[in-house]
Amino acid sequence: MIALKANTQREATKAKKKLYVKYMLSLRCEKNAKSELINLGLRHIISDNAIILLGNVTEDQLDALKENLKMAGLELLDEPDSMLIDRIITSIHEIVHDSDQLPNITYEEIINKKIVLGSEHILKIFSEVKGLSILHYIVLQKIEKVKELLLYSDLSLPEIAGRLHYKNKHSLTAQLRKFTGLTPDYFRKIKRKRERNLNRNQETSNRN
Repeated sequence: MIALKANTQREATKAKKKLYVKYMLSLRCEKNAKSELINLGLRHIISDNAIILLGNVTEDQLDALKENLKMAGLELLDEPDSMLIDRIITSIHEIVHDSDQLPNITYEEIINKKIVLGSEHILKIFSEVKGLSILHYIVLQKIEKVKELLLYSDLSLPEIAGRLHYKNKHSLTAQLRKFTGLTPDYFRKIKRKRERNLNRNQETSNRN
């Protein structure tokens, strides 16, 4: 393990830095990374396969962190690759969650248009960071959007299927059940229960 000398004064980086970590795909991996961060005295948050460094971080501290993580079997991405991973994730979220309807092009076209990948390099890195392919990540985001629409909208199942480019409501139901073990009816029941609770709370508030 690399320790830092007390007189290390190489230029500090900006006060908040987010760097993704390759192969940090389990709680045990996160625990190992956290141990290295604590040993180096670095204030941090570990979230979604990334380390967020808080406060000023010197280049020597960053170099030591990279080496110590490497000895733990992990690999800290540099800032350009970390920013590219962030752009991919942000673009996917914008496309799936912030659009009323998905654009009528393939996901490969969406990613290439938004990110300008140009090679398999970043696709490989994404999988090594997230533990799944970009296409599988998009599917998971679609499932989250399906759940949101079932819980918060009055759209019919065929309408939701159309918005998210499923072939039909049966295809949507099959994928939802595959990833959650639950059916659309389950989420609609939850929606009705929540609405009843809200109505009861509102009635109680009005009486008071």
